[in-house]
Amino acid sequence: MDKHAIVTGGAGFIGSHVVDGLLSEGWTVVAVDDLSTGSESNVAADADLEVLDISDGAALDRVVDRIRPASIFHLGAQSSVTVSVQNPQRDCMVNVQGTLNILEAAKRHAAPVIFTSTGGALYGNEAPIPTPEDRIPAPLAPYGASKWAGEAYLITWAASSGLPHAVCRLGNVYGPRQSPHGEAGVVAIFSYHLWRDEAPTLFGHGKPTRDYVHVHDVVRALMAADGTAGVFNIATGVETDVRAIYDLLVEASGASIEPRLAPLRPGELERSCLDPRRARSELGWFAEVPVDRGVRETYAPLVQHFAASSRA
Repeated sequence: MDKHAIVTGGAGFIGSHVVDGLLSEGWTVVAVDDLSTGSESNVAADADLEVLDISDGAALDRVVDRIRPASIFHLGAQSSVTVSVQNPQRDCMVNVQGTLNILEAAKRHAAPVIFTSTGGALYGNEAPIPTPEDRIPAPLAPYGASKWAGEAYLITWAASSGLPHAVCRLGNVYGPRQSPHGEAGVVAIFSYHLWRDEAPTLFGHGKPTRDYVHVHDVVRALMAADGTAGVFNIATGVETDVRAIYDLLVEASGASIEPRLAPLRPGELERSCLDPRRARSELGWFAEVPVDRGVRETYAPLVQHFAASSRA
């Protein structure tokens, strides 16, 4: 019997790669996306796309009840820290109400939900490095607060329904198809500026650190988490500063552009690095792509995507 999966945010950067991974394993996949930041061109031809807002419970219910999924990979979110500060009501509507809508729909079909949360934006600046999952969150922005609230609903619904819902707290994900527009995704942002022969801005004067994890490793983790209840950091456990990422991309591009330096923006972290040992012990997963190789190899496909988008 065919296994059907729904991927919310399936037209986005990470979600479209999850769609690809599921298709490669023989799943029948429906991507759900409101296309506010995702693109229809990201969705594989073998998948179906339903355009809707997950905060619209009635529209979501119609799709879920028709598909009757075996699993729901929930990546649809308002993911901008800046937008969450400017419009916390919208951030809450999508990330909290939308997640509750997913959980209620999933319960009717006994479908486990694999929920992508955040690591750095959740744990805050005072967390130990690398940060384990049992660290009490201390988010600096509404985005982190809404993701934590979504996690709480997921864990509560798992306990009440007995379904093995999983929370995957992602490090800073990078890879092909990442958008250079917005404040997230410095690998894509820096690559876009280098491609256009423009100087990017390194906030925090290039000193903030993050745990950069390749999207292909993230897809493997989410698929491994399907059917296993718990909270898992999905990251490399390696702390890398922003300037080092920029230098890797300069090396890959062959460019020589000195970046602008600026202070951190409101809600942004100084340091972030996640402890991935629980995912290794319980899911059998660990990151396979080292950040230096992964970042250098990401430059060329990103530039190809930028060039194709500019011609469209």
